Amino acid sequence: ACDDTNIFITPGFEFRVVDLLLTNFHLPKSTLMMLVSAFSGYEHIMALYQHAIEARYRFFSYGDAMLLQRRLASETETIATC
Repeated sequence: ACDDTNIFITPGFEFRVVDLLLTNFHLPKSTLMMLVSAFSGYEHIMALYQHAIEARYRFFSYGDAMLLQRRLASETETIATC
């Protein structure tokens, strides 16, 4: 039988195992952008992307990478919604 899952990681999700994430710069409004925002915090990710644009980093699959640290549960932020 086929079943669907209702798992979707969005900002506010509490990661319990992973502390660091090595990834590239993702397309805006993608599910991968949601993942890194959930992992490291939306405002933090937006600041990183602003820096990357200003510094002319390369984006997407063959571009530059970033090492992200997990946002701690004690850190609070306002999460933007679309």
